[in-house]
Amino acid sequence: MLSLHDTAAGKVTEIVPRESGKVALYVCGPTVYDVPHLGHGRSALVYDVMRRYLEAKGIQVDHVSNVTDIDDKIIQRAAEEDRSTSEVAEENEAVWWAAMDQLGVLRPTEAPHATEYVGQMIEAIAKMVDAGFAYETQFGVYFSAEMVRDYGLLAKQSLESLKMGARVERDPTKRSLVDFVLWKRAKPGEPAWASPWGSGRPGWHTECVVMSLDLLKDGFDIHSGGLDLQFPHHENERAQAAALQRPFARHWMHHAFVEIAGEKMSKSSGNYTSLADLLERADPRALRLLVLQSHYRSPLEVTEETISAAGVALARLDAMARRFGITPRGMDLACDRSEHEQKGDHRAISEELKSHIASFVRRMDDDLDTPAAISGIFDLVRTANTGASGPESASAIAQLAASLLASLGLFVNGGGEDVDSESADLLRRRDLARRAKDFQLADRLRDELYDSGWVVEDLPGGSELRRRH
Repeated sequence: MLSLHDTAAGKVTEIVPRESGKVALYVCGPTVYDVPHLGHGRSALVYDVMRRYLEAKGIQVDHVSNVTDIDDKIIQRAAEEDRSTSEVAEENEAVWWAAMDQLGVLRPTEAPHATEYVGQMIEAIAKMVDAGFAYETQFGVYFSAEMVRDYGLLAKQSLESLKMGARVERDPTKRSLVDFVLWKRAKPGEPAWASPWGSGRPGWHTECVVMSLDLLKDGFDIHSGGLDLQFPHHENERAQAAALQRPFARHWMHHAFVEIAGEKMSKSSGNYTSLADLLERADPRALRLLVLQSHYRSPLEVTEETISAAGVALARLDAMARRFGITPRGMDLACDRSEHEQKGDHRAISEELKSHIASFVRRMDDDLDTPAAISGIFDLVRTANTGASGPESASAIAQLAASLLASLGLFVNGGGEDVDSESADLLRRRDLARRAKDFQLADRLRDELYDSGWVVEDLPGGSELRRRH
């Protein structure tokens, strides 16, 4: 099974799912006050790769990622542009999903909006107030962080250390500098909801704890996001779950930043690049490959030079696909056979491919070591191109390389059947349905592909598409 660096444990830990064969994953999603930047692109790709890999191993992933559609930044942007907050949020959310589709990122199983959960957030805050974990001030309701025994676990700091580093907030009635807001009283003209503490809106930290527990239930498997969310956002989520006496995430996963010249990319630093800007001038697959070539816990440099280098490497993969007439194909990594099941005199090829698959799985299971996995795939590409073991073996190895890439969401383009990302995703879902013996769903997806102009061909190691004539 996959092992990941668990932030709470401070070490790489095997992920043992709450329910066998299923992984419940919560990913902190966008605050839709602006267009997505490269950091958002990396975040989405990291968890898309992990989800696709788990699904290729036959594991069902219940993937929830929220949309923050009410927030101080959205309110500020709406005021600057003399528009409603809903207009700002809806416009930027549409841009977000368009960028995700362009990157080939799978849509979450659920994408809840903060405004849909305000009522449940009010109920949760009321429980925390009643239990003595929260208190009311003239500006709203605050959570008393000192009430949580191990507050600071994710930050790896003591409570006293966190107090020393805390910023002084505007509310002088806060009991401690580390206390955080659960309910903000509304200012005139701001969006607001009625509550026992006056008209206002929930604090950001309450949003994710309520939605994750509602959709994934107690003790879900993985809570993830960027390092900037480790503290205070995720720490404060964890604290609220403790106050509510709800078992929370079993594992915490955090990815590193996108950097420009060694500095975290941000608007305040002036090194901000929107995702749309990059995707206008580069193949979206190049960014996915660049993300794969960097370990998720290491900083990622996205520059013209690194994207160009990824593009060159991508061209090598496409050239291999053209040479061997390869089209993207699904891969069953849980299967105990090779991509092409061989018999008789070809048994050696089968054993060789099994060895390569096992090596790929071993690397990916080791804290999602995509750099090593990608390096191994490029070794396969070189082996296929040399053809030292004969044309049939070379073709099988080339197809294996393409199939392993497809399991990570990177589809080679051999210039033959140009499979669009939506059709490729339908084929992937059909393969999953067949493995789960949900033949009714598999047949429906096959018919949907047929209506779109594709014929599905089932092969020993997966399936592929060809144009319907």
